[in-house]
Amino acid sequence: MLKLRCQPQLVKSASGCRAGPRLADFMNVLDATSTRPYLIRALYEWCVDNGLTPYVAVSVDDSVQVPREYVKDNEIVLNISFDATSSLKLGNDFIEFKARFAGSSRDIMVPIDRVSAIYARENGQGMAFPMGTKSQQEGPSASSQGVLSAVSASPAAPPEGKVVQLVPGDDQEPPKPPSSPRPALKRVK
Repeated sequence: MLKLRCQPQLVKSASGCRAGPRLADFMNVLDATSTRPYLIRALYEWCVDNGLTPYVAVSVDDSVQVPREYVKDNEIVLNISFDATSSLKLGNDFIEFKARFAGSSRDIMVPIDRVSAIYARENGQGMAFPMGTKSQQEGPSASSQGVLSAVSASPAAPPEGKVVQLVPGDDQEPPKPPSSPRPALKRVK
């Protein structure tokens, strides 16, 4: 069998030796898939592995399917733990699950690009994501605009996309459901 030997500056390929990697061999950075769904899944798994409760903060618009009565200032915080959800799917495009709100089951669907943060309820550790304006999200080069704005930000402002610790304040508790008479079970001896 004939073995193919290439000089150090050449790359071995199925058809023989050729010059190093060409620009066409690499995926265009702007065409790459978003890292956001992968980071959300990783932080979700980290929370579960450490016995913590994963929460996601969602910036609400018309594309988000959540109970509107719990939305405050166009944002909602959702508990996505195993105990609080059923049929949880953390996909590349959507987070989908069923959850109970005031005793009734609701289908929840959140586009990944509307997730502004994922964090552990108990210690606030997690990650916040940059939220672009609606015109940036619709434009073809939204990701490049986000990178450029992060680079040109003032030195006092933290760079976007960095890992941050979210520490909820006393007034940052998850939204309370509207008060209504709720059925309760009584223990009878």
